[in-house]
Amino acid sequence: MDSLTWIAIASIVMAGLTTGFGTMAPALAEGRAVATALSSLAQQPDASATITRTLFVGLAMIESTAIYCFVVSMILIFANPFWNTAIASVAQAAGQ
Repeated sequence: MDSLTWIAIASIVMAGLTTGFGTMAPALAEGRAVATALSSLAQQPDASATITRTLFVGLAMIESTAIYCFVVSMILIFANPFWNTAIASVAQAAGQ
């Protein structure tokens, strides 16, 4: 196999692992945050505005981790900086 094939395989595998592992932890964290918020709302219904506002800010912060992992996986697939180096080396080897 040539270097382009290895770079493609590594990019696709790492993009899959990044997306897979990068979304598991935020999903579990969001579930735990919602469960805790619902428990807090059941115990103190008077503080619902504060709890809800804090919950939404926390969920946005947690979700940003999953979004960053998705962006990294898209960079690995579509804008991988190693492609240019590999293509240049293949072109140089073919020109010789």
